[in-house]
Amino acid sequence: MSEINLNIVHPLPTCKEVMNHICDNLGEELDSPKCIEIKNHLENCDNCKHYFNSVEKTIEFYKKYNVELPKDAHDRLLDLLGLKE
Repeated sequence: MSEINLNIVHPLPTCKEVMNHICDNLGEELDSPKCIEIKNHLENCDNCKHYFNSVEKTIEFYKKYNVELPKDAHDRLLDLLGLKE
């Protein structure tokens, strides 16, 4: 799997802003003006679209199968998503 490049330059929002918004608002409806900008960005940026789809599929998988993550895996996932306390 190729690495996601978060340094691609776009008109606002940037890839990094998209990632932060996705992580901050998991499960929210995409109907606010900021979310509409994010949707437009996702339609035009394959890196962010891939990232978003991966996060979405991961969430669906864990909801569907009610998987219990080991604490170290849970901590790594939170760290990867930038949500570690």
